[in-house]
Amino acid sequence: MSKPSSSSQLDRRDFVKMVMAFVGSLMGIILGLPLVSYLISPALRAQKEDDWVQLGVLKNYPMGVPTIYNFNRTKVNGWEKTVISYGIYVWRKSETELVVFSNVCTHLSCRVSWHTEVNEYICPCHDGHFGIDGEVLKGPPPRSLDKYEYKIQDGNILIHLEG
Repeated sequence: MSKPSSSSQLDRRDFVKMVMAFVGSLMGIILGLPLVSYLISPALRAQKEDDWVQLGVLKNYPMGVPTIYNFNRTKVNGWEKTVISYGIYVWRKSETELVVFSNVCTHLSCRVSWHTEVNEYICPCHDGHFGIDGEVLKGPPPRSLDKYEYKIQDGNILIHLEG
């Protein structure tokens, strides 16, 4: 009976096993890296925290009358896309002075509307009433309408949206 040799030579079977393990690992890495990158890339993308939104030309908003402006924004969180609808009232007090309100009631987030016959914003859900300046006149809302920071740039109105 022959004794197994204790030399450091590889036989053909061990060599083929090592080559196949190397080639298989290389193929797994080549195919796996793009897949892993694809799966984790939404989590690594930088999110915009705030933005300035253009509401249009200042002269499109009549003096003394709150005017509604509606727009949508898409927010991406990982793989989830959400479309958020905004309603903004622009009350132009003078040539350069504005007040920009959200049209969302501070009670339960219903949408308020401007009623010129009574000069009030009225919430249809729970009969909340707000004055032209956004202050609560009556009803259950706990605070006045939310105001947006604005700036006028090249004759256009821009508001600052957070988050």
